[in-house]
Amino acid sequence: MGPMKLLLRLFATFHGIIALLFVCAALLLIVIAAHAGMTALTEGVNEAAAQGIIQAIGIAAVAVVALQIAQTIMEEEVLRAAHVSGPTRVRRFLSRFMVVVVVSIAIEGLIATFKALRDDPSELPYAASVLVAVGVLMAGWGYFIRCNRDAEELEPEAMQQAKSEDRKLAK
Repeated sequence: MGPMKLLLRLFATFHGIIALLFVCAALLLIVIAAHAGMTALTEGVNEAAAQGIIQAIGIAAVAVVALQIAQTIMEEEVLRAAHVSGPTRVRRFLSRFMVVVVVSIAIEGLIATFKALRDDPSELPYAASVLVAVGVLMAGWGYFIRCNRDAEELEPEAMQQAKSEDRKLAK
């Protein structure tokens, strides 16, 4: 085995370890979210419980982000051994990542909005800025996809290869 193949296997191993750490973090966050939700419910059915449940949802959303990142790392860097370099791979990788990031930030913005409305209305500008950031991220992401789509048309074989790999992973 050549030194380059050994180095690539080492990188794949490190990516696998990182993915495992993301899974462990997600599992801990799920436990924390469940505990926070149960604690909120034991305090009675009131506005404080609603706030606790909303915060538990936010923590669970971060757990989903961690799991999605772990899945993306495993699929792209370990199972496929695909190095994100071509336009198709970059778009696919970033799109998967952006979905979970945008959803998580949107949930955080909603939690901040509910909290500000309930506790401290002077915090509403912060909550609004988080939600505006979601809009800016989505607009930038849409622009990136549009520009990337043009680049993908220059190398249609990369899209076919990615679809072929998807079918292999689904089996």
